[in-house]
Amino acid sequence: MSLPVAWSVVLLLTAAWNLLIWPRFLARVAADPRARDAAGRRTRFFTVHAVLVAVSLVLALAVGVLGVATLVG
Repeated sequence: MSLPVAWSVVLLLTAAWNLLIWPRFLARVAADPRARDAAGRRTRFFTVHAVLVAVSLVLALAVGVLGVATLVG
């Protein structure tokens, strides 16, 4: 696959940004009072955000792999 090096770097920076930011966001969501009900069970608020973070991290990994592939390939 052929891309200009600048685009490969953008892909890698995007992946790194997402891998750094989303786990911190999930930690803030987990600490939010809306994340657990009165019995201490996880709420839909937490579940929705956990799915959002999981999908975002998978996409970040895919973008990172694509960035590396365009640099070495």
